Amino acid sequence: MQLVHFGHACVLLDSGSTRVLIDPGTFSAGFEELTDLDAVLITHQHFDHVDAGRLPALLKANPRAQLVVDEGTAPSVGNATVARPGDVLKVGDLSVKVVGGQHAVIHEDIPIVPNTGYVIGDGAFYHPGDSLFVPDEDIDVLGLPAGAPWLRTGEAVDFMRAVEPRVAVPIHEKTLASPQMAVRFFDLLKPEGTEVRLLTPGEETAV
Repeated sequence: MQLVHFGHACVLLDSGSTRVLIDPGTFSAGFEELTDLDAVLITHQHFDHVDAGRLPALLKANPRAQLVVDEGTAPSVGNATVARPGDVLKVGDLSVKVVGGQHAVIHEDIPIVPNTGYVIGDGAFYHPGDSLFVPDEDIDVLGLPAGAPWLRTGEAVDFMRAVEPRVAVPIHEKTLASPQMAVRFFDLLKPEGTEVRLLTPGEETAV
């Protein structure tokens, strides 16, 4: 499996025969040039996870790509499959299980929006969106949120320990002045058997 991190929450997964892009948002760069996508998955409606300005052109350049979104994003996009927790979708040769359901709490005065995590390829990769939902499946590679208004470093560490992936790939880092500081804590406090691997943005990496 190959991964490309386009910054923040945007990740491309390539199994060799199926290409899935997750959360092409405003803080991410380079995804708009992609072709041959089989699906575009959106975890939730926040602008750093879905760029409404660049999404139409991306879909036009990828006519066979299935657009899969959460219930909160659905009203703002057309011709999309709405993903709900418990759904299992088929994209190319990959299964996509929908998990979670709610965005993490930022503050009690800010409404909680829907958030769908995606367990892809029977646990080959898990993108939680903006949540710390622990799925039932064994997870090989975890997209680990590194920084957010709803997140403390200790919470991210506990999430990683609960999931116990073989590899934890830090994502959602654009809100941090120094993502490397969070990565150092992740590496120091990771569970036994987990490798923390910081990907170079835009560079394809085998995981």
